[in-house]
Amino acid sequence: MWKSINGQLIHTTDISRVKFRTNLSKSIIEHLKDISNDNDTYVNYLIETGLEEVLSHGIINFSKESRPKDRVQYKTTYDKELLEEVKQFAKKHNLGANDVIEYSVQFIDIEKSKKRDYQHRIEKE
Repeated sequence: MWKSINGQLIHTTDISRVKFRTNLSKSIIEHLKDISNDNDTYVNYLIETGLEEVLSHGIINFSKESRPKDRVQYKTTYDKELLEEVKQFAKKHNLGANDVIEYSVQFIDIEKSKKRDYQHRIEKE
């Protein structure tokens, strides 16, 4: 993101976002890439909308036996507070964060997803 400080634009890192590495279903990732390309957004922004919805309901109906067999390592960034809530939610339900992420995909709201240019926004100091 950019910050406007004394009339000058300074490129800064968004400290509200953190890197996170997990294992997710390859087919889900590919499906989300297609959706994100069609809607001018990023996969992680889509996932965040689904996660917010799952957390707002406070329940999850996930069977460990239904875990995908095609999981691959996936690295991206998430909102720091949201990711912490997801980790706590997963622990409370005796699941992994990747299980919660995969489950949340069915609750994605494209309309609530940030657009690609969000990362290039200008914030005033």
